[in-house]
Amino acid sequence: MVSYQALYRVWRPQTFADVIGQGAVTQTLKNALMTGQTSHAYLFTGPRGTGKTSVAKILAKALNCEHLVDGEPDNTCPICLAINAGSLTDVIEIDAASNNGVDEIRDIRDKAKYAPTEAKVKVYIIDEVHMLSTGAFNALLKTLEEPPAHVVFILATTEPQKIPATIISRTQRFDFRRITTHDIVTHLEQVLDEKGVTYDDQALTIVAKAAEGGMRDALSILDQVLSFSDNHVTADAALDVTGGVTTAQLGAYLNAVSQGEIPEALKIVTALLDQGKDAGRLIEDLIAYCRDLLVNQQAPALMDEVELSLMDQQFTDLTQAIAAPTLYHMIDVLNQTQQQLRLTNHPEIYLEVATIQLGQPTPEVTQAAPVSTPAPDTQELDTLRQQIEMLSQQIQQGTPAPAKPKPRAKAKPVKINKHEIYPILGAATKQDLINLKEIWPDLLNMLSVTKRAMMKISEPVAASPDGVIVSFDYDILVERAMKDAALMTELTSGLERLTQKAFKIVLVQTDEWPKIRKQYLKEEGAPQHTAAQPEPKTDPVVDTITAMFGSDEPNVSIKND
Repeated sequence: MVSYQALYRVWRPQTFADVIGQGAVTQTLKNALMTGQTSHAYLFTGPRGTGKTSVAKILAKALNCEHLVDGEPDNTCPICLAINAGSLTDVIEIDAASNNGVDEIRDIRDKAKYAPTEAKVKVYIIDEVHMLSTGAFNALLKTLEEPPAHVVFILATTEPQKIPATIISRTQRFDFRRITTHDIVTHLEQVLDEKGVTYDDQALTIVAKAAEGGMRDALSILDQVLSFSDNHVTADAALDVTGGVTTAQLGAYLNAVSQGEIPEALKIVTALLDQGKDAGRLIEDLIAYCRDLLVNQQAPALMDEVELSLMDQQFTDLTQAIAAPTLYHMIDVLNQTQQQLRLTNHPEIYLEVATIQLGQPTPEVTQAAPVSTPAPDTQELDTLRQQIEMLSQQIQQGTPAPAKPKPRAKAKPVKINKHEIYPILGAATKQDLINLKEIWPDLLNMLSVTKRAMMKISEPVAASPDGVIVSFDYDILVERAMKDAALMTELTSGLERLTQKAFKIVLVQTDEWPKIRKQYLKEEGAPQHTAAQPEPKTDPVVDTITAMFGSDEPNVSIKND
């Protein structure tokens, strides 16, 4: 018995011609394949469900296909069939979300040196590549700089801004666009026609709009709608699955608030929430409806035919009844409410408040009129003249100027515990500091977002086999970090996971660090010599500094005074 397969898997594109809505990308790749001008590394970026991974697999087949025709794989040769079945060892798919460490990328780098066993080229497809750590990116960069001739890398991501520029510059970048509602509806019609399922046109439009430009999401939603329907896809089933609201309900709500009929609008909100409609989705639908009203007012030719098919007579009436400034005000209120909904477990409260706010008269933006300045009072003018004359006389008589305000006292530096710092400095070496600096970016990536932001302006300045001194630019951050028990625990446990050793972490302020180091050298760094001992060739203080930080450090210079 064959188990049921989801629609997005059944309808995954197998050739470039099957890919929906990415004509520029697929045509460019086909031309490169036909002329033999393929690259060693590609970067596919774009929203989820737009075909990045599917095109990567098609490209892997095309690079190895035994009977390539016009840049398209034939899907009949042994190589294509093995790739389709996921059994070809020369095409390796990696999820960077769960394999984002340095060791995984170094393993790829080592294995990439070996020639493919069956295919012409070995293809590595790294999905969600933006999840790699800094160390992993550095390891990948080395391979991209000097790639073996038989290896092609295809990197896919939804967040290209998180990828280092050094990686992007060594790849051919292709941006995948959101698929239009019209293209999604056309493809859904093809899917249902082949399955022999009837449908309402409005139902497919509702599904396409809910997918927000992603074909995979559209097929997943359609899968759910099919389970609601009996061989007929209805608009009601589509609304139930997506949590959407009919345009008639949206229009009734906006008509009520625009007329100031707050009780009626509140009844509509309550009824929708009682039906199980999602509050966040309701806000999104209202914003989209207001947007459609604005576009229909200002540039009706830009309205998509698919979107217009969902509109009714009430939409036309509201286009004429609600002025553009009122619509701007509505969108602002709805946007603020949308942000508030993310922070609450009681969305109905914010929806009701927004409804009352929308029902109030819109604050009109009037053109600023010239302000008429009232005539000054004669008595006030006389008083001001007298004061000016008195000041002039004081200046002429040499009256001392008012004393300058005393400068504010500088903030007291954070108190440093020498009992914690001196043992680390006593055993500190340059190599320990180098080792800590290498793994420091990986340690920061292991922290939560808020704690990572605090530690971004920190750096290790001295290290021993079991301790590290970390400097901060601002004293207030040192104090805050030292009091943050959760942060110190994350740092300590993270270092232990990366080094397999327990480290003592001490925080100092950057401005205070040279003073602390100087004080330590004065107290501990210069051992006493007896008369019988020969004088050393170098200053022992210099030896101590060199041992801790190295003579080639940019912040250490040796001068003979």
